[in-house]
Amino acid sequence: MHLPVLLDETISNLAVNPTGTYVDCTVGGGGHLQKLLQMLKPEARVLALDKDLDTLGKTRNKFNNEPRVDFIHEDFRYLARVLAELNVNKVDGILLDLGVSSYQLDSQDRGFSFHDDARLDMRMNRANKLSAWDVVNTYSETELVQILYKYGEEKYAPFIASKIVKMRQDRPIDTTLELVELIKAAVPPSYRRAKHPARKTFQALRIEVNDELGAVEEVLPQTVNLLNEGGRLCVITFHSLEDRIVKRFMQREARTCVCPPGLPVCTCNHQARLEILTRKPIQPSVTECQHNPRARSAKLRVARRI
Repeated sequence: MHLPVLLDETISNLAVNPTGTYVDCTVGGGGHLQKLLQMLKPEARVLALDKDLDTLGKTRNKFNNEPRVDFIHEDFRYLARVLAELNVNKVDGILLDLGVSSYQLDSQDRGFSFHDDARLDMRMNRANKLSAWDVVNTYSETELVQILYKYGEEKYAPFIASKIVKMRQDRPIDTTLELVELIKAAVPPSYRRAKHPARKTFQALRIEVNDELGAVEEVLPQTVNLLNEGGRLCVITFHSLEDRIVKRFMQREARTCVCPPGLPVCTCNHQARLEILTRKPIQPSVTECQHNPRARSAKLRVARRI
């Protein structure tokens, strides 16, 4: 079941113009889209993007009689190009709901979940060549350690990487549960008891396979250029790496000077383009987390185009 995170908080910040044009860059199961449409008038328009063709097809079927929505199979990192091809110059709101969707986690054949047995895949766009199988079975031990440290913040990265390389010398590591058992054998018993020991490794592999952080860094500058004055940028993140990128970007775009500290005179000629509306990110309530445990780590940041 798809449960959109921070639904009311997101849409109340996003829908500033009931007749405007909006972009849902990660439409997923369409939970935020459904709520947004309730706030918009018949002449409004929503562009709904997703790079996962399976998920997009299911959501398109749910909204097949909705004339205000254009469903587009594309990675949001190409947002400016997509809008240009549709002759859309400016929009009134852009939503980025980052990370893996409930549909992807709950699809047992996709390999995103460490609870279900499936081939190591984790591709959000199945047309991409690189899969989790490729990373696990072909990356060097040094590369694996770097990925687990950087994208998973996994303190036992060297032990897990060493175990992977040792095991794959005998045969390839093909499935998610094979990898889970390997991780359990590589970490101390106390680590296995605290939380699921594979969660950080799976996060790191997924980010590497889909270049998730690279896509976020590419799309954020495009969003500012595409927003009308007063338009809103709403970004929901689920881990510290994403949130750090979004926070720093918004802070930079809200400043009138980005020169290095210590310069006596400003030489950058930078102009503030955003006003940050959430000095601290909005987080789910206790009640929402009880109903939807996947919402626990969510953070919503909102900025207005000036």
